[in-house]
Amino acid sequence: MILDNNLTLPQFISVVRHSEKVELSDAARRRIQTARDVIESIVQGDTAIYGVNTGFGKFENVQIDRHQLAQLQHNLIVSHAIGVGEALPAEVVRGMLLLRAQSLALGHSGVRVEVVELLLALLNAGAHPVIPAQGSVGASGDLAPLAHLALALIGLGEVEYHGEVRPSAEVLAHLGLQPVTLQAKEGLALINGTQLMGSLLALALHDAKVLLGTANLAAAMTVEAKYGSHRPFGADVVGLRPHPGAVAVAAQVRGFLHGSEIAPSHLTGDGKVQDAYSLRAVPQVHGATWDALEHAERVLNIEFASVTDNPLIFPETGEVVSGGNFHGQPLAVTIDALKVAVAELGNISERRTEQLLNPSLSGLPAFLTPQGGLNSGLMIAQYTSAALVSENKVLAHPASVDSIPTSANQEDHVSMGAHGARQLRQILANVQNVLSIELMAAAQALDFQNLRAGAGVQAAYEHIRSLVPHLDQDRYYRPDVLRIAEEIRSGRLLHVARHEPLEPVANEGASARVPEFGDSTSRH
Repeated sequence: MILDNNLTLPQFISVVRHSEKVELSDAARRRIQTARDVIESIVQGDTAIYGVNTGFGKFENVQIDRHQLAQLQHNLIVSHAIGVGEALPAEVVRGMLLLRAQSLALGHSGVRVEVVELLLALLNAGAHPVIPAQGSVGASGDLAPLAHLALALIGLGEVEYHGEVRPSAEVLAHLGLQPVTLQAKEGLALINGTQLMGSLLALALHDAKVLLGTANLAAAMTVEAKYGSHRPFGADVVGLRPHPGAVAVAAQVRGFLHGSEIAPSHLTGDGKVQDAYSLRAVPQVHGATWDALEHAERVLNIEFASVTDNPLIFPETGEVVSGGNFHGQPLAVTIDALKVAVAELGNISERRTEQLLNPSLSGLPAFLTPQGGLNSGLMIAQYTSAALVSENKVLAHPASVDSIPTSANQEDHVSMGAHGARQLRQILANVQNVLSIELMAAAQALDFQNLRAGAGVQAAYEHIRSLVPHLDQDRYYRPDVLRIAEEIRSGRLLHVARHEPLEPVANEGASARVPEFGDSTSRH
């Protein structure tokens, strides 16, 4: 991939998860150098410019001698690299490397080209700085995490390479790379930014798209297993309240249900007047999540094309401006909204699981076991689901409504976006498991029927049954839940339901189109 002035979510995923190589465009090199020329000019003069020849934060009024500017930048990195907690996953660090390079490549930060090239060299080599997860308050950017990233560039700290954590100097030497000696403005340019928040949000958004598509599939499977009505998903019904997400979700569920033999079987003689909300309100509930994801992608696309450094360099005028582009609030508020939206997919899924397991609601054997009493069936699976959705209610509390002053009240409002982003990642993992439990229960419920489900449901059912056998008597269920959850995470189950190839693709997220389904073989 050529890194220039734009970046898309599919490109991000291709680099971060599929190791596509990245190089700077010639235009980006020229932009970077032009901004660097401004910094070099400032260094030769006597004018105090924040971050170039002054101290930082509360020390903004302390001017630094030009001969100490390299030491100033070195001190900035080592003093700010004070994060704690577990190391961030490699994919998050890869995203940070890419997004930091992308922002610097826009040519308003004043670093040298070689600094950006070293970021990309580490990324392309699969050498990932060890970055503790905790320490960012999300204003002045993700200072502490990005300082740990910058440590690797100067030969300090640790790097994970081929599964082994080693001193960064050793890894650089092994790769034939030279650490950089940071010059004026470069340390500050590396750590002022929203790249931890941005990386976590981008990964979560991609996974949430896959999750939403799978939630639509799970709902369709439960509708079939419960002899639910297809009518609430009609385009005419949803069209009377046409929120874009509701329209898209209803279309996708209709696609999964297309060709059902189950629906016609209970058009007459069915005593039910209407289904529970967790079935018939799927377009409205899941659709609200769809709309939240669409908004988040708009925000992320802007962020991908943004300069989040401070101060900003305007090469055309030579002006250097201190602003607030590093502040994480646009991401933090969006992340908090996504936390709620994704958690709701889990809330309604758990209620659908209850609809399947409770014999007074389902008309099926209690807890979907034919020998209740001797066997508990999927009784405790619902307990686990309930525990996860309850945990999500705590995690979904907005982090961005909190703020605490830092740097002697110079930085007196912060976003807490990194907190929210890590919470979002946990919520996603929880909902993946909640949906896994619903899908396991729905497949078990479908075993009691002798009719083919809709084509998408049928394909997903058969895929699940190829991995997880029918429940005849109690067994150790955890491996079953984890196996289905992995099919959800990878997007494989969704691809099967859509009759799409199983090869990895750059963007496996939910699509607004109605899937085109072919014939499916019988379940029995």
